[in-house]
Amino acid sequence: MLVLATLISLCLGGSELTKADDHLSVWYDRPIEISVPQGVSTVQAKINYSGAKGAAKDSQSKDNLRQYVRKGEKARELQGSVWENYAFPMGNSSLGAMVLQSPAVDAILLNEKSLWKGGPASGSGPANYWRADPHSARFLPDIRQAFLDGDSLRADSLTRRAFSGAIADNGTADTLRFGTFTTMGEMYVSTGIANEDCSDFRRSLLLDKAVSHTSFKYQGATYRRTYFVSYPDQLMVMHYGANRGKRQNLDWVYKPNPHATGSWATDEYGLVYTAHLNNNKLPYVIRIQARVKDGSVKYEDGHIAVRDASEVDFIITAATGYKPNYTPVLTDPYTYYGKDAGAWALLSMKGAADKKWGQLLRRHVDDYTQLFDRVSIDLRQMADKKGGNDIPTDERIDRYREGKADAWLEMLYYQFARYLIIQSSRGETMPMNLQGMWNRGVKGPWNCDYHNNINIQMNYWPVCSANLAECFEPLNVYLRSIYEPGQRTAKTMYDARGWTANISTNIFGFTAPSKSESVNWNLAAINGPWLATHVWDYYEYTLDRDYLKQTAYPLLKSSAQFVCDYLWLQPSGLYTAAPSTSPEHGPVDKGATFANAVARQLLTDAISASRVLGVDSTDRQEWLQVRDKIEPYRIGRYGQLMEWSRDIDNPKDNHRHTNHLFGLFPGHDISVKATPELAEAARVVLDHRGDFSTGWSMGWKLNLWAHLRDGNRSYALLQNLLRTGTLYNLWDTHPPYQIDGNLGGLSGMNEMLLQSKGRTITLLPACPQAWDKGSVKGLRARGNVTVDIDWTLSANSLAATLSSPTGGTFDIVFGDCQQTVQLPQGKKVCVKF
Repeated sequence: MLVLATLISLCLGGSELTKADDHLSVWYDRPIEISVPQGVSTVQAKINYSGAKGAAKDSQSKDNLRQYVRKGEKARELQGSVWENYAFPMGNSSLGAMVLQSPAVDAILLNEKSLWKGGPASGSGPANYWRADPHSARFLPDIRQAFLDGDSLRADSLTRRAFSGAIADNGTADTLRFGTFTTMGEMYVSTGIANEDCSDFRRSLLLDKAVSHTSFKYQGATYRRTYFVSYPDQLMVMHYGANRGKRQNLDWVYKPNPHATGSWATDEYGLVYTAHLNNNKLPYVIRIQARVKDGSVKYEDGHIAVRDASEVDFIITAATGYKPNYTPVLTDPYTYYGKDAGAWALLSMKGAADKKWGQLLRRHVDDYTQLFDRVSIDLRQMADKKGGNDIPTDERIDRYREGKADAWLEMLYYQFARYLIIQSSRGETMPMNLQGMWNRGVKGPWNCDYHNNINIQMNYWPVCSANLAECFEPLNVYLRSIYEPGQRTAKTMYDARGWTANISTNIFGFTAPSKSESVNWNLAAINGPWLATHVWDYYEYTLDRDYLKQTAYPLLKSSAQFVCDYLWLQPSGLYTAAPSTSPEHGPVDKGATFANAVARQLLTDAISASRVLGVDSTDRQEWLQVRDKIEPYRIGRYGQLMEWSRDIDNPKDNHRHTNHLFGLFPGHDISVKATPELAEAARVVLDHRGDFSTGWSMGWKLNLWAHLRDGNRSYALLQNLLRTGTLYNLWDTHPPYQIDGNLGGLSGMNEMLLQSKGRTITLLPACPQAWDKGSVKGLRARGNVTVDIDWTLSANSLAATLSSPTGGTFDIVFGDCQQTVQLPQGKKVCVKF
């Protein structure tokens, strides 16, 4: 039996790095058959090798890899390309790689998070790009009068015409203006080894080290390869070695983005590819250097030949010319350019010049583990302790789909999501997009843009609770980048102060609606305020007053101003969001529940922030008065929380969006204890919508059930997410692959184990019977508190250790029991129930 607890040596000058924790590896025991694409290089004939018998076939088509029959449902095809199912995602938040390895050929897809088409430098220039906001404000009185007249058809017609933008984000030539996240190309390394001639193959992604490791035996030698993408050194390293010398005969080739123009050069640091996207002339540079022990290296146009080497290191650096701009000049086509891509790529390569691969690895692991190691989770019952991660991950998922319990897989899924956050959201970069930062196409699904009606928000739900607050910074960069363009959108579309953003945004300050009269998804005035709620949430977790003052409060205040101006004061004396929609679902409405709920939450957050800082008391009074007069939640004829202002919900509707439950989560209006009738109405909605949907939808429902304090139902959603919404490499699938379901799943698991609001911390609020015994260490609660929990549900026993650098008094709740605890600054306190 293959046991992944086997010691994995990563050579660091003869010393052992460490062994991988046995439940923290995604791994497979079969190689993928990979062929170098035709036309990539003149060496094509030498490197097109077949894979092992029974290996999955590499294809960009949607291969039917599995059918899973769920109870009471028709068979669902779980599809996805081999890339989606078997590639290992790696990154440092700027440079991303999807890695497929086999003895014969390694394939590495490159991404750089800021390599985007579109923007003011594309199409017919900046004047045309910035002429995106429709002049909709003048139509608002007529639309609202139509609502007063009961003429919903006229209100709908006026809204569709008035709130359609000037630039399409999908499906037309206008996409070139909005843009899309695009690939930086693909690298292939051929080895001259045939897959079928090898044995003992294993490829692993070590989540606790952010290292990919491949090993196999061939002609009496053991081959080992190690791959990582370093944040401290801003580069990728691919190390090839064997326990016998001079066995490495490698050919490296590159497949460029076909929508770019570039050329190769050679200097003392290896190959340099200097290019620009044809659409917007965005420059980028890729550098690749081969270092060898023994043997020879030959560089030529787009090709590196290594012969008779004992060890080989490929060092890759890359950069683009994109630079975030918080005050863009609207007449300048290159207002978002300014970074010297060539200088940055060279700087990283020079920085690695005096470091051996083992030193680079150590620096990478030390940096990564100081984030990753903060949280550990153990959901195994005592009987499972003898087991291990001794089954390949794809087989483990198949077994789970067939109904076999597997706490190991659930723990692996949890930590995989934390791994994805660290790899794709750090520093002053743009935030995770729909696919994090990994996309194979020249045009990503839905452009791999920033979808503001759930997806980017879900990406950042678990960041603080999973003890990764540093990984929130890219969202700050994004919000600051759309703040000024969002002010223009607020004024032009709604004649409002403040800022907002609509459904689809990009890295070039686009905040307008798209060119579509399908307003059920395109009308998204409240999405900017939803984004702004995240900065208050970050403050609640960290209590970083400087952050609140300098970054969060300006965003919150301006968003509150927008909300006050956007809401319509009806003759009844109540405010409502008119016109509004429930995202991607239903009609134009005079006050969709979702829109009113977000407005209420944003004003609550702005009020709290102003009180903490002791500023803007006059503004605060306005916000209080408006918030307290927003249309209340209503319960409909089926006992459901109404989605619209009219009671038109269909109990047979299983639409993927449940946005009208925002007040339950991520908002704070609805709870089992404070508003039991509304909580029960939310439960009715979830029962109507069902437990199966797209990956991210099940991720949100998991969070919602956790806040209804139903552990077993929460667990059922987690199981569904793993069975029907997860690919073989643990990526979430919509389909296609999207990262939001992974991170929504992580958030939901955190909310099952710990919930916090104000100074109340609730332990195991939705822990299922399946997790009877377990522990979690390092979770974060609001109030700047770190929490460790050990429990045995069947014995109604729990012990928790809490600490806070700022201290304070907290109410600790477990079931029906509550204790008030004083936390001294920087000291641990143990609480037992």
